[in-house]
Amino acid sequence: MALNAASHNITGEKTGPVSGQPPSISSEAKSALIDSSNKDAMGQSAPGQDGGDKEAPKKEKTAKELERERAKAEKAKKFAEKKAKQEAAAKAAPAPKKEKKKEEAKEELPEYVEKTKAGEKKILDSLDDVFHKAYIPRVVESAWGEWWEKEGFFQPEFDENGNVKEPGKFVIVVPPPNVTGALHCGHAIATSLQDALIRWHRMRGFTTLYVPGCDHAGIATQTVVENMLWRREQKTRHDLGRPAFTERVWQWKGEYHEKINKVLRRMGGSYDWTREAFTMDDNLSAAVTETFVQLHEEGYIYRENRLVNWCTKLNTALSNLEVDNKEIEGRTLLDVPNYDRKVEFGVLTHFKYPIEGSDESIVVATTRPETMLGDTGIAVHPKDDRYKHLVGRNAKHPFVDRLLPIIADEYVEMDFGTGAVKLTPAHDPNDFTLGKKHNLAFINILNDDGTMNGNTGKFEGSKRFDARYTVVAALTELGLFVKKEDNPMKIPLCSRSKDVIEPIMKPQWWMKMGELNEEAMRVVKEGQIKIRPESAEKNYFRWLESDVPWCLSRQLWWGHQCPAYLVQIGGEKTNPDLNESWVTGRTEEEAQQKAEKKFPGKKFTLKRDPDVLDTWFSSGLWPFSTLGWPKQTPDFEKLFPTSVLETGWDILFFWVARMILLSVKLTGKVPFTEVFCHSLIRDSEGRKMSKSLGNVIDPVDVMDGITLQALHDKLLSGNLDPKELGTATKYQKTNFPQGIPECGADALRFSLIQYTTGGGDINFDVKVMHGYRRFCNKIYQATKYVLGKLGELKDFTPRPKAGKTGKESLAERWILHKLTIASRDVNKALTEREFSRSTQIIYDYWYKNLCDVYIENSKAIIQEGSEEERRSAVDTLYTALEGGLTMMHPFMPFLTEEMWQRLPRRPGDSTPSIVLASYPQYDKELEDPASDEAYELLLGCSRGIRSLISEYRIMDEGKAFVHCLTPTAYDTAKTQPQSIRSLSGKGLSNLSILSPSDPTPTGCAVFVVSADAAIFLDVKGRVDVNTEISKLQGKLKKANDAVTKQKKITDSEDFKANASEAVMEEERRKVADLETEIRNFESTIGQFERLKLEA
Repeated sequence: MALNAASHNITGEKTGPVSGQPPSISSEAKSALIDSSNKDAMGQSAPGQDGGDKEAPKKEKTAKELERERAKAEKAKKFAEKKAKQEAAAKAAPAPKKEKKKEEAKEELPEYVEKTKAGEKKILDSLDDVFHKAYIPRVVESAWGEWWEKEGFFQPEFDENGNVKEPGKFVIVVPPPNVTGALHCGHAIATSLQDALIRWHRMRGFTTLYVPGCDHAGIATQTVVENMLWRREQKTRHDLGRPAFTERVWQWKGEYHEKINKVLRRMGGSYDWTREAFTMDDNLSAAVTETFVQLHEEGYIYRENRLVNWCTKLNTALSNLEVDNKEIEGRTLLDVPNYDRKVEFGVLTHFKYPIEGSDESIVVATTRPETMLGDTGIAVHPKDDRYKHLVGRNAKHPFVDRLLPIIADEYVEMDFGTGAVKLTPAHDPNDFTLGKKHNLAFINILNDDGTMNGNTGKFEGSKRFDARYTVVAALTELGLFVKKEDNPMKIPLCSRSKDVIEPIMKPQWWMKMGELNEEAMRVVKEGQIKIRPESAEKNYFRWLESDVPWCLSRQLWWGHQCPAYLVQIGGEKTNPDLNESWVTGRTEEEAQQKAEKKFPGKKFTLKRDPDVLDTWFSSGLWPFSTLGWPKQTPDFEKLFPTSVLETGWDILFFWVARMILLSVKLTGKVPFTEVFCHSLIRDSEGRKMSKSLGNVIDPVDVMDGITLQALHDKLLSGNLDPKELGTATKYQKTNFPQGIPECGADALRFSLIQYTTGGGDINFDVKVMHGYRRFCNKIYQATKYVLGKLGELKDFTPRPKAGKTGKESLAERWILHKLTIASRDVNKALTEREFSRSTQIIYDYWYKNLCDVYIENSKAIIQEGSEEERRSAVDTLYTALEGGLTMMHPFMPFLTEEMWQRLPRRPGDSTPSIVLASYPQYDKELEDPASDEAYELLLGCSRGIRSLISEYRIMDEGKAFVHCLTPTAYDTAKTQPQSIRSLSGKGLSNLSILSPSDPTPTGCAVFVVSADAAIFLDVKGRVDVNTEISKLQGKLKKANDAVTKQKKITDSEDFKANASEAVMEEERRKVADLETEIRNFESTIGQFERLKLEA
């Protein structure tokens, strides 16, 4: 379990920064997980670890049992005599030479080879063979996926009329991973959450569909392939030409696409692969063309010369999502691609512009001195007395023949810098707006490759950051330079090339967003779409309040080529910047017809725009294009809108909002009814995952395991800068000194879902994954134990229906109560998307209720009970296990299928797979609060006995008293001493149940169970009283200090106002637990003080 609320580290590990509050778990659950992780991998049901109390008094045996024991003793006697002879012979033989004792090597298993043919139902080997003695993920998880897929379990199931089944439909289209290589843990958490929801709905009878697919990822894929082409062949895309280069990308896509699908299958995603989609498939490409043409015809898409984010290294415009902002505090030297020396940033350069016809000058400041070559104006505040007399006059540019009008605008901050702002409308977003407002000239000073163009005079041909220095030198030479000073700023960097982004004017295709944004906000405000968590919804509205147009064009070769055609009229000069010069068409023939209609009687040729569309444009159509739109397919008609979009909050605007606005516009429907934003994954130290840090974790490495050397080798095979290689290698050595152990898909999935609290970012720790691998073994061994007990009953057949017969023992009624309450709570948690809580509920049911309590309790009944009692206990075991496996299935599909297939079926049940089994539901008949309360009292008693025996190191002959403080508690305890014994451990030999009227035992350590009972453990003569009193007083002080500290939290008005009910309940529980500890310490100190007096 993730025991640490701050960083999800397991107990004893260093805590990282807080990243969202996961639900706390009880001390018993903590102890159980840690103990499990430290014990032998065979688990609690392995030989010698069965629990029970061999010293407890037995029931009077029947004649048949006595005869069986006599025969067994006779056999044991013969075996002992034989062994004695062998030992005597060995002593007579010469003693062998002593050898240096070697450390026992762990038994290495041979490589596992799956016997099942691909697609066939898995051949289940005996649980006693070498690969099945303990839980081995690769063994358990093999073969099932191919069978599920071949059987069509993942395809949507309709009713006999071909319609959605009565419970309804549940559809998720996967957020398409980029076809650029390996998947990361962000994809793994998305798959885990989405598939859990899909499997849960499928098991509840819904018509379900989980659509797989990939995104062509225009710029990302082209960049990777271009780098590979250069590395392998020293060629650029231009050397190949567009058709040949595009063909290369398709080849590369085929290879990596298959790798992605393999990982998604490995994780157990129940995708319908017959409906797999790719953003450049024929139908999805047709959807892109239809959308572009339709929106152009309606005036939403238009051509205009505007500012874009330009990457000079990749020679393309970028979306804001593809730009990283690097914050610096002041003067900083940074590496820039294609520059031999580092470039200076974070400096504010002040210089003077001479005023035309005057000896005066005006001082301006800039962090980008080279852009002054494109200045076309200067702005001051209209109320700034320093410059009022200059408004309406001109400044003279010192290097080019250009006058700069001085304008007044309230946008200018009088107190910032000199109060005068240089304006470069063609190279700055803010200046662009002022330039439009005041009708200034827009002068571009850069070529596409980042060199200065012909508008820069003597600086033409210089690289932009070389010009940064030469411009300042030239200003200094003319006496116009004033000063430099540090200036905090953000540097926009291309996320692909790490080049510094330049705002440049480019004629591009743009989309008007105002009206579309309003519609996207309306459907959320009206409740047609629910966005979780609430903080994500606030960000959604904040982003959509802007009506900045969307730049659709990208200067790439890989992607959807714009279906737009420049109409070049013979004998006339065509301006490609103007929207009027263009037509669009679903085909070139349609474009030809539109041009003929637009320019009647003119001779012209059509030239298609070579640019491609922003990847987010095609991705924005994903929820409905994957179901067949623009065609009216059965899938689109019956399964659209989809149900849930599960994604990261960081692309809420760039993708989610655009899907919503495009869907509402094009289909008249919302694309989905719910958006759930999962947290971002960071490493165990809270840092963003980055290849340069070496902390990016491949989910395959967690599932299959990997050595440290193999991790190092993966770094070498990537594109890491040699400078970053050392940092990455060091991180791996520190965090994975033994590599990453094999954890399996089930443990990975469960861990990632458990992390999902809906709070802050997730601190991902492989140690947590491995802890859950041990939990998988717990489930595995518990099922093995139950299967063994079922096998002991001749021709065991489960009862036709789960439920009560009326003959169940208290322990049976208790576990059935826990099963139905867990079923109720987990369904509620999943409905409310409380994913972490859902895993906690199932974990507690399996670990705390089924494995640690009921299975242990049932051993005594099965071994010593009557035939009727044995049969009832085994029937209940079956029901409790069956319910536990089906409840766990959406989270751990492989392990649950492996073990469920080994269970005998109930009469009349022909369900072929747990995939299609019914999910446990709340059953009022099984709810039994009275039995729950009674048995919890027994558990509290046994827990207290174990705690005291452990605290005072009582190895044997332990004597304990259960002092019942109410008549009801006494009535319960006096009838169930065997239950208390069986759960109290082997150190206990004598147990007494005391009534409320019995005197309080003396010479004992005390454990207050509740207001109903207290445990007294006789320690007289076994401890040093003074030492124990001193220790207890120290513990008492710490507990009192902790209560004071905890109450400060729970009593604060801020906490009461902001904390959720669940968090407040958890914090109150911590106070109650601490107060119980205090009572225990005070009672025991009192007992020990009396011992001192008696002595």
